[in-house]
Amino acid sequence: MTAAIPPARITVAAAQYPIERLPSLAAVKAKHARWVAEAAAGGADLVLFPEYAAMEIAGTCPDDIAGDLAASLAAVARLRPEIDAHLLRLSQHHRIHILGPSGPARRPDGSVANSAHLVTPQGRAGVQDKMIMTPFERKWGVTGGSRPQVFETALGRVGILICYDSEFPLLARTMAEAGARLILIPACTERISGFNRVRTAALARALENTLATVMSPTVGDAPWSPAVDRNSGAAGVFVPAEAAVSDTGVLAEGRLDAAQLVYAGIDFAHLERLRTSGEMRNAADWSLQPGAHATRVVADVVDLR
Repeated sequence: MTAAIPPARITVAAAQYPIERLPSLAAVKAKHARWVAEAAAGGADLVLFPEYAAMEIAGTCPDDIAGDLAASLAAVARLRPEIDAHLLRLSQHHRIHILGPSGPARRPDGSVANSAHLVTPQGRAGVQDKMIMTPFERKWGVTGGSRPQVFETALGRVGILICYDSEFPLLARTMAEAGARLILIPACTERISGFNRVRTAALARALENTLATVMSPTVGDAPWSPAVDRNSGAAGVFVPAEAAVSDTGVLAEGRLDAAQLVYAGIDFAHLERLRTSGEMRNAADWSLQPGAHATRVVADVVDLR
């Protein structure tokens, strides 16, 4: 059977997601259900949640766990499978793709990754581990993934760069060369400076590769959590700055630190035309840089259709 051709245009919803202390895992599930239902009602084909938003799960635990870094990371890793399964059911019910909240996940060898799960209405799930650890994640004992992946979905090929990963151009390039036309960037930054670093990276990756990027941040303060106690940012949907698409490269952007969903329509047919007829040819001219082929890493393609 021939696979269906991905749509030329989709609508995305990026969450500016507030971290809250909720009384139970059922309350966390109910909150996710409300946000997903709102995104689906708004016409979104895909909704994106932020990096480390899964730490909200720790808030359902007693104070001695929620307030202890190691214990809270372990608790979230233990409880996440139940939340991930819930998000998969929501995806199927609402017929919407979901990039769930990233957070700690235990690998078979006992190490801890910061992983994000992409679930589809077809009942499939893919996992991308964060690849490059920040200084604080190294202190936490969270370890990086080894390879970038691209997920084949009914919406087209999608890559995931978790926060800091977006600041490294070669990671995005491997995804673009594997056919990604959309890169999702879940983020968790405590300061405006961190938000602006990831925002700048999202704009740059869109420009370099002639594709769309979507950023989703955590917002608000969670003083009960040593992991996500301060959160600041705004969601955004970015494309190359080209007169025919966007003079600024910004299709949509939220209000700083507000709890909200940010929607945008992405015209992939138009982006594809830019590759050969745009003002510039950044994606095609990548190979003209000295050293562009010095390091070649091929992204794995995972079929979630």
